Amino acid sequence: MEVTYVNGKKVLDTENANYSYGSLQKILEIGLTKVNLKNVENLLLLGMGGGSIIHSLRNTFEYTKKIVALEIDPAIIKLAMEEFGISSSKNLQIIEGDAFQFVKTSNEKFQLIIIDLFIDTNVPPIFYGKEFCENTARLLQKNGALIFNVGINLNEKSKTIETLTSNFGKDFEFRILPKVNGTNTLIVGQKL
Repeated sequence: MEVTYVNGKKVLDTENANYSYGSLQKILEIGLTKVNLKNVENLLLLGMGGGSIIHSLRNTFEYTKKIVALEIDPAIIKLAMEEFGISSSKNLQIIEGDAFQFVKTSNEKFQLIIIDLFIDTNVPPIFYGKEFCENTARLLQKNGALIFNVGINLNEKSKTIETLTSNFGKDFEFRILPKVNGTNTLIVGQKL
């Protein structure tokens, strides 16, 4: 991980990809425009990174309600706090933990779940699996929304996308946003 400045703005990058506060932030912001945040009382962010999407939610979308942000790497949480001013507050709970285990054991319901789980440029395959998807779907309230940053080099007709959306179950309606910002595919879903 490296904190650098791009066009006068601080970003967090890996050797091969933007991690926070760059193109990735723009990609997730496009996903957020596809959901109605006014009706969202609480949201779960799986993969906080440097906290760029929290910054977008608070500053661009003026979302002031509860966010539960999960990040597995304590060094990234520390970096988010020290370099980007992201810290726990009344409406922001930061949890150090594994997303797979969290969705398996949590019973809290959310109106929006954002999944942004990467190791460098890859989403670990476990997060495409049926168990993770079903557990995530269980945490989403009826009429709740889901934004899943599923990675790069995927398109609407990809077998991975088809399998992934079916893993969430039949109670969903999905829109696929291929190559958002020229790179990442987003799945935006609503639980019926």
